[in-house]
Amino acid sequence: MKISVVIPNYNGRLLLEKNLPLVIKYSPGAQIIVVDDASDDDSVAFLTQKYPQVKVIKKNKNTGFSSSVNLGAKEAAGELIVLFNTDVIPRKNYLQPLLSYFKDPRNFAVGMLQESHENGRIVLRGRGEGEFKRGFLVHRRGEVDKNSTLWVSGGAGIFRKTVWDKLGGLKEIYDPFYWEDIDISYRAIKAGYRIYFEKKSIIVHEQIKGSIRTKYTPSQIKTIAYRNQFLFVWLNYGVFKLLRHILWLPVNLLNVREFEFYKGFISALVKILTSP
Repeated sequence: MKISVVIPNYNGRLLLEKNLPLVIKYSPGAQIIVVDDASDDDSVAFLTQKYPQVKVIKKNKNTGFSSSVNLGAKEAAGELIVLFNTDVIPRKNYLQPLLSYFKDPRNFAVGMLQESHENGRIVLRGRGEGEFKRGFLVHRRGEVDKNSTLWVSGGAGIFRKTVWDKLGGLKEIYDPFYWEDIDISYRAIKAGYRIYFEKKSIIVHEQIKGSIRTKYTPSQIKTIAYRNQFLFVWLNYGVFKLLRHILWLPVNLLNVREFEFYKGFISALVKILTSP
């Protein structure tokens, strides 16, 4: 099956120099697309000079993850789209364990095992769990001993393009980051498709080096995460769960004593009211 690899980039020139050779090496025959999110470093010049075989899409305005990935997916020629962040390093043979899943046309996406480097230790990620609790979808890292998952990560996942297109790609209301991959996974399952996690497909994820933690403060990151948690519920759930969400809302607003929670709530309201 033809593979396209889509990598959104913002000021990731050093990460691209380090990681892109391994993406190319371990994705033989794949189309490689880098979508530059209006970087102000020399990412585009570096790619143009060093990797003429890579398709570079340059944005004039920095908008975030969903819109960047959607641009790359639109240009993808492959039947399958691999999404990688710039801070991801694939292990040898990462693709092979994934391809068998796509023999079944009902399968939409598969997540990879992430050896995530965090505070001097390696945490195994890639499989998600969660439940609807106190009016929100509350998600968490799942142990990597099963192939079921609540969502497939947009930073280390593979997706069937026909289903991606049918679902309309990522919802750009979540820009600049977070919850967009949970959203498309949820919509795919709701539409009758299946998603999985594959622990034999391994990547290294050096999160601290990514653009989110270098561009945004911890408070800004938390605010955006809360905002998008609200948006996910408002955009996806039916009347019953929305009613539960509304009934829990006063309690949550009183008890979650974090400035970012209140700011995220206001920001979500503004997004809903002003989005087309």
